[in-house]
Amino acid sequence: MANLDEIDRSLLAELQAQGRVTNVELAQRVGLTAPPCLRRVRALEDNGVIKGYHADLDASQLGFAITVFAMVSLKSQAESALKEFEEAMHDLPEVREVHMLNGEIDFILKVVSRDLQSFQEFLTSKLTPAPNVESVKTSLTIRTSKHEPGVPLG
Repeated sequence: MANLDEIDRSLLAELQAQGRVTNVELAQRVGLTAPPCLRRVRALEDNGVIKGYHADLDASQLGFAITVFAMVSLKSQAESALKEFEEAMHDLPEVREVHMLNGEIDFILKVVSRDLQSFQEFLTSKLTPAPNVESVKTSLTIRTSKHEPGVPLG
């Protein structure tokens, strides 16, 4: 874990909550002046603690009404087979998250789609025939009651 002081943790908490905050506002919130605040944020970026910035988009507003979690079992768990599957998933824009798991299921994927028909087409033409796939089990999201990216810094 990175060696962070209280100010670094405060900076990270503020940026995680509102990534578009200006440097001046951020400095005020954590009790610094703007130049040292900017230096600290740049150091956190350079050290890889801050990996990037993004907008949190509303998928349904953009026509992606379906979110599905797909549990994928592979035929082989050899490192080359795992990497080949992961690389194939990186090329599929519908796949938003890929997590390798310990246990019966090898991977869980978060997949977005415009509707059930589009998801079915994705499932049968892209996911099931992907390298080394043995089986896929899917669960359709009915509702999301918590979506909080990042890590707890409190």
